[in-house]
Amino acid sequence: MRTVQTIDYSEAKSAVGLIVEKALQMQKAAAIAVADAHGDLLCFARMDGAPVSSISIAMNKAWTAARERKPTKEIGDKVKHPEKGHDIAYYGDPKYVGWGGGIPVWKNGEVVGAVAVSGLSSNEDIALATLGVELIAEL
Repeated sequence: MRTVQTIDYSEAKSAVGLIVEKALQMQKAAAIAVADAHGDLLCFARMDGAPVSSISIAMNKAWTAARERKPTKEIGDKVKHPEKGHDIAYYGDPKYVGWGGGIPVWKNGEVVGAVAVSGLSSNEDIALATLGVELIAEL
């Protein structure tokens, strides 16, 4: 039997709290999703003023990053230039996304989940998600 490590709720909640706090300092609003090792949602927040479309996008970013064990931006870079990778249809599921902001969380050489942010620029989404990933990695 194989044991799968994953993020627990308290870690997910801490990451969401940190990201919300930082976004508030930036006077911005976002949707934040933390998923387990399978990509299933553990914790979610949509800040006041965050776009409604960011709800499913944040969840899909977390799902994609956890499932593929790589940042969503890396997937997006490959699908924008199929000669470097492949078309997004290759993945066979409409939940896969390639926008920046979904980042897997690694512990002891395994992906234990993912943190994702949506609603801001790609660079801001990535920076905020990275804060959550770093927090969880330290816990």
